[in-house]
Amino acid sequence: MKVKDAKEITGSLTRTSKMPGLSYSLPAWECKTGSKLRKVKGSVCASCYALKGNYTRYKAIKAAQYVRLKAIEDSRWIEAMTAQVKRSTYFRWHDAGDVQDLNHLNKIYEVCRQTPDTKHWMPTREAWIKEHLASKPANLVIRFSPPMIGQRNDTWPNSSMVVEKDATCPAPSQGGKCGSCRQCWDPAVKVVSYGKH
Repeated sequence: MKVKDAKEITGSLTRTSKMPGLSYSLPAWECKTGSKLRKVKGSVCASCYALKGNYTRYKAIKAAQYVRLKAIEDSRWIEAMTAQVKRSTYFRWHDAGDVQDLNHLNKIYEVCRQTPDTKHWMPTREAWIKEHLASKPANLVIRFSPPMIGQRNDTWPNSSMVVEKDATCPAPSQGGKCGSCRQCWDPAVKVVSYGKH
């Protein structure tokens, strides 16, 4: 499948200035767990970065996210996503939004299997995914992100957390970019911490 045709099915992917490759963005308004956590004071989702800034400033961004959300139902989604992702060395699932359900997760797994030369990273707050880690492709690192600021989780093989200070993510000191850092994609790194933003 040609990339041009793939984009007609899934919508285009996102290219953030921070990361070393393409990423995939869904509307944060549709997060299953995140929508509940937004109402909880002190939770990471209460000040979700994907519900402000450029995500809301430009109507086209939000519209594109909803196109991607609807596209998950298309039977050609796996083939179309694979066509767009396969040239990437590094790929991030959900720079906004999260996994919608098990069907969505299984489709992501299949895209990862069909792009074995790509290193995939997916942060999530969907705790039910832990029950499906055994079938996770080896080239995908799933980092569970606990709901509260400062909260750490060591029960998953990989996780991440948001902290007030002493973050391990170097991006803020590197002009907001990953630079040479790839710890998010590295399964040997158990926990990555990000500064609150």
